[in-house]
Amino acid sequence: MTLAKPDDIAQRHSEQLLSLIYDEIERAGGKISFADYMHLCLYAPGLGYYSAGSQKLGQHGDFTTAPEISPLFSRTFAHHIKDVLSQLKQPSILEFGAGSGKMAADILAELTAANCYPEKYYIIEVSADLRERQYKTIAHALPDIVENVVWLDAIPNCFVGVILANEVCDAMPVHMLHFKQGKVAERYIEKNDAGLCWCEGSLSQSSLASHIIEIQALIGESEDYITEVNLAAQAWLCSLADNLQQGALFICDYGYPKADYYHPQRNEGTLMCYYQHQGHADPLILPSLQDITAHVDFTLLAQTAIDNGLEVNGFQSQADFLLAGGITELSQAQENDPLLMLQQASEIKQLTLPSAMGENFKVLTLSKSLNQLLPRCQLADRRYTL
Repeated sequence: MTLAKPDDIAQRHSEQLLSLIYDEIERAGGKISFADYMHLCLYAPGLGYYSAGSQKLGQHGDFTTAPEISPLFSRTFAHHIKDVLSQLKQPSILEFGAGSGKMAADILAELTAANCYPEKYYIIEVSADLRERQYKTIAHALPDIVENVVWLDAIPNCFVGVILANEVCDAMPVHMLHFKQGKVAERYIEKNDAGLCWCEGSLSQSSLASHIIEIQALIGESEDYITEVNLAAQAWLCSLADNLQQGALFICDYGYPKADYYHPQRNEGTLMCYYQHQGHADPLILPSLQDITAHVDFTLLAQTAIDNGLEVNGFQSQADFLLAGGITELSQAQENDPLLMLQQASEIKQLTLPSAMGENFKVLTLSKSLNQLLPRCQLADRRYTL
């Protein structure tokens, strides 16, 4: 695959980050873990993919998320959120990585129409550029409500309400492992005369050892098997569990239960890169200019949740989650506008068809101290696969 050549400004920006990566490699003694490399590529202050100012979303970015495809996604999500908010006193909403702000605006509009408005809508966003864009999006759509939207740098203590994580865990740095002929090594990044390259060494984190045992049991005696472990997602969820006093957490992302994630035939892992809507598998090129992602191990998240005092309420495909939330009923409300109905039908297909996003994306619903069940999460529930 031939990728488009970056312009001169983008190229200089990438070279700045590359220089920083070289410095980190030298400071670390010659190599850094892939997790550290991925963190620099995505989150290095002012230089990383998510920390810099380039456009990430939509037609002129590198990828398109469900909230950008259709407002029906977020409006349907709001129905699930309402089921939680209605059980709580003075609840708020906390969204991680709010993108363009469209999901927040559409959720708030739907909740306002349903007379179920949260106390505050918090957003945790690492990019100053995206914070500004989010504010403009919400202010344009909901000028009377935008003052109740608050941007934070950390999770609030004793949080009561709903936490949203749409395509968040896939962008967390992962450790890369290489199983070969009964031995396991961690994959690192080093520098040679040609630039960045792979190398291997012993484990950088002792906590990887328990994951290796589980993976080995699933893949058997695989001759050559490369995969990932997301320790960052574990730590993130532990922190959320500590700070959530009462409410629910919705994690929407692409991924699999553990047995599918570490299937013997998935011997090259799930790591992918996206640059101007083209996907490829080389994370060592275009540093700071391309997104780097890995699929989510939902079994790991579910077990981490249980170990930290959360309940697992449901595990659904995105299609089933949206159908349970009433996405088809929302579209039928526009029967007096045939053109809009046609557009919405196309959007629903993108969001729900197995060949599009409907099956690849899953929703894990977690809760703490709720008095009532969340019945929408029971439709086509797949917790048995976890």
